[in-house]
Amino acid sequence: MVKNTRPGYRCAECGREETKWVGRCPECQAWGTLEEVGVPRAALARITAGTPSAPARPIADVDVEVARARQTGVPELDRVLGGGLVPGAVVLLAGEPGVGKSTLLLEVAFRWATLDAGPALYVSGEESAGQVRLRAERTGAVHEQMYLAAESDISAVLGHVDMVKPSLLVIDSVQTLASAEVDGTQGGVTQVRAVTAALVALAKDRDLPVLLVGHVTKDGSIAGPRLLEHLVDVVLQFEGDRHSALRMVRGVKNRFGPADEVGCFELVDQGIVGVPDPSGLFLNRRDTGVPGTAVTVAVEGKRPLLGEVQALVAHSHLGTPRRAVSGLDSSRVAMALAVLERRGGIRLAESDVFTATVGGMRIIEPAADLAVALAVASAAKDFALPPDLVVLGEVGLAGEVRRVAGVRTRLAEAARLGFTRALIPPDAGKIPEGIRAHVVPDLGAALALVMHGV
Repeated sequence: MVKNTRPGYRCAECGREETKWVGRCPECQAWGTLEEVGVPRAALARITAGTPSAPARPIADVDVEVARARQTGVPELDRVLGGGLVPGAVVLLAGEPGVGKSTLLLEVAFRWATLDAGPALYVSGEESAGQVRLRAERTGAVHEQMYLAAESDISAVLGHVDMVKPSLLVIDSVQTLASAEVDGTQGGVTQVRAVTAALVALAKDRDLPVLLVGHVTKDGSIAGPRLLEHLVDVVLQFEGDRHSALRMVRGVKNRFGPADEVGCFELVDQGIVGVPDPSGLFLNRRDTGVPGTAVTVAVEGKRPLLGEVQALVAHSHLGTPRRAVSGLDSSRVAMALAVLERRGGIRLAESDVFTATVGGMRIIEPAADLAVALAVASAAKDFALPPDLVVLGEVGLAGEVRRVAGVRTRLAEAARLGFTRALIPPDAGKIPEGIRAHVVPDLGAALALVMHGV
């Protein structure tokens, strides 16, 4: 049968295909990335029924034990994965350069090997085997059941899998692998799609869990075609400031568990270690209050984390006062400042306002609105909030304090760490023991309480 072809265009950034050339890709909004390709168009044919690979069974008769998650030996990663690695699962771990992706997965391979789960194969496409061995010595991740290979060809990787027969495969990274049978440059859309599809097929055929390292673009999104995230079972985002030792693994997609969990790690000289109780990293505990600080409780996944919001208000000598934000949502901070000036009577139009979090924590949820507003008010009026006070609540444009989710869980975590008082929105539900809560219906009531003593 002769196939007809017609000219088509494919985006080199995201892989979107168009029938005609356009200057800007409709999917990823990149300019000048559409390239002409031959798009085969086969004649329509009638599809007939084929022989199933296995007969369909009642869902109650399907064995679920073969799909049970297996712990990796790294508890914080197991938390994000939903208990561990499922046989045949393909996990994509993406993050910025230098954040610690290779160090974490090398630790996972080491812990996996020590659990007598079978050999772990670590394939590096960016470093030589000697370089990986040096890192493993430094972090103490050397085991006789760990195998290293430096390859950039997917066929060679499959050959290593046949020889080693591992129970865990780590690829660092998927953008460095290529296939000689597929057109396109290494790391391009076509090559990444083909390599990932081959690894997914390998994982499903042999019930082999596969961990892939992925690169990110300048804006922090995962590099390569969007199809990459659809092909894999789990997508994890590895986050962290290079100037801070704290690292967070955040679930973005998970077919086998919750997709909103967060694991906390600390990067040390000996490698990377899990932090089961990270709340203390985001607080500067003091015996007396300091103007311009307020403590709130954020929820990452199902984990409550106490964080400190700091503010500095100074008279501005510029025509347009500066507004600097670090670790907070700049749009919500701007809204809180406007509400504070209009509803709270605190003039900020002629002042520079700087707001930040402590310890590299990022708080973007609305539950921190009231803490931001009170921290700024505390800095502007030079009064200190009590050191044992936590603040919760979303602030609306009318100045009202709105209810937030999980107030009981947040307050229980605050009480565990020694806080005894809290400002909360109305209708917060049952308050846990050990903490005295003050209900504030609006921003004015909150300001009156903290300025005249809670």
